[in-house]
Amino acid sequence: MRAIFVLFDTLNRHCLEPYGGTDVETPNFRRLADRSVRFDNHYVGSLPCMPARRDLQTGRLNFLHRSWGPLEPFDVAMTEVLKTAGVYSHMITDHYHYLEVGGAGYLNAFSSFEAVRGQEGDRWKAELAAPLDDWRQAYHPAQFSDRPGEMFYHNMVNRAERQDEGDFPSVQCFDLGCDFLDRNHGADNWFLQIETFDPHEPFDAPARLKEKYKADGPGPVRDWPPYARVTEDAAEAGEMRANYRALLAHCDEQLGRLLDKMDALEMWDDTMLIVSTDHGFLTGEHGWWAKNKMPAYQEIAHIPLFIHHPAHAEADGSAHAGLFQTPDLMPTILEAFGCAVPEAVRGRSLLPALADPDDPGHEAVIFGYYGGAVNVTDGRHVHFRYPEDMLGQTLYQYTLMPSHMLVPFGREELDAATLTRDLEYAAGYPVLKVPVLPSSAWFQSHGPAVMEPSGSLLYDVAADPAQQAPVTDAQAEARMTDLMISEMARQSAPPEAFGRLGLNLHEEA
Repeated sequence: MRAIFVLFDTLNRHCLEPYGGTDVETPNFRRLADRSVRFDNHYVGSLPCMPARRDLQTGRLNFLHRSWGPLEPFDVAMTEVLKTAGVYSHMITDHYHYLEVGGAGYLNAFSSFEAVRGQEGDRWKAELAAPLDDWRQAYHPAQFSDRPGEMFYHNMVNRAERQDEGDFPSVQCFDLGCDFLDRNHGADNWFLQIETFDPHEPFDAPARLKEKYKADGPGPVRDWPPYARVTEDAAEAGEMRANYRALLAHCDEQLGRLLDKMDALEMWDDTMLIVSTDHGFLTGEHGWWAKNKMPAYQEIAHIPLFIHHPAHAEADGSAHAGLFQTPDLMPTILEAFGCAVPEAVRGRSLLPALADPDDPGHEAVIFGYYGGAVNVTDGRHVHFRYPEDMLGQTLYQYTLMPSHMLVPFGREELDAATLTRDLEYAAGYPVLKVPVLPSSAWFQSHGPAVMEPSGSLLYDVAADPAQQAPVTDAQAEARMTDLMISEMARQSAPPEAFGRLGLNLHEEA
């Protein structure tokens, strides 16, 4: 068995032609849909980037216990299971968050890896004599910085390194992916993960695609939306959306290169292919840009998934309506290689769904950001439930790897930590139970200090897929609350995870 997993970052489902998108030409996603099963009811789990990747590696949710952080010693990583079974795993990625303190352990869980540099604010090249006057003219003030070490500064440094299309990090990722296939397509028992940061912001695409999608406006470069409400005028907002469309077209072309390589090497009969993303992104819908701060609307949470399995090739070109989510990919890949699924895994393999078009999948799935709302869907309704007091809620981080995204946990946080041995989620390991403090780096960057609660909302996404109008339906909300409680319990949520939402673990019907 051989398997390829392509993971894009911030790939909006509703922009892809196989899912009904009309604003961007995505011929290679159409090709992919013809050679795979398209899953129409696939959702995120833990958000955003690194929590989603921990879900992918462990097959279970982590947002109920932990914010952005490394793999934990008690995590059973998918690629470690594959190694034990004699399956070689290789990662190719330009996702530079793996190189930060909050991304520890992920790359090392693979048999080997290649890291391409230069995306977003990756601190890659040391440029201390930058042409700041030129850059000040070239970039919009909202994405300009004259301070080395700051994210916007390093984005400009990185983009100056791109002299032609071959210099784009995503192109290099797919170059390396195709090289891996050239070298290894005759071998057996390998798993390849090709992961690109694109189409994550900033939306830097080749000039010819910017021209095609009219993304080169008359003013300075404006392709990096803020994580905020939309306040820009129509022209500036349209410029950022056009840049996203251009970058999405670029991603489609890179996917096409991989499909071409699989065609040329005749790999479809003996190689599994999975294509998905970690989450979506708001490009002005609901009056918001980006993610993290606002509710996890469908544009963020309802994500694309395509799977080709040679043993189920007769299903290629079909669509599946079963309800699934990100942690299901880990047991899917393990089962494809004949590996036993670890007991801690809460995801379920999608292989039975490839064989059965009527497989309903999960009864319900929950998803969200640590410290924010817990959200639940049964495929028809989506229910957001926020704590009544975002800033005063009781939260603990459970960890043996006390690192935030960019810095370790602070002295004040760790001074208040205790050691607990009775956390089911940690499989018997003693773990730090760290109370969340407003002074925490996470609290101020990705946590309650920046989240805008919306109260508890219920949407009927079958009737209102764009979530334009919340519904009032006490019976449906009670049912969704019961499903939320049941799923939180199944995911071994700690007691305070229920209390902060005003839920009682034993109140479900």
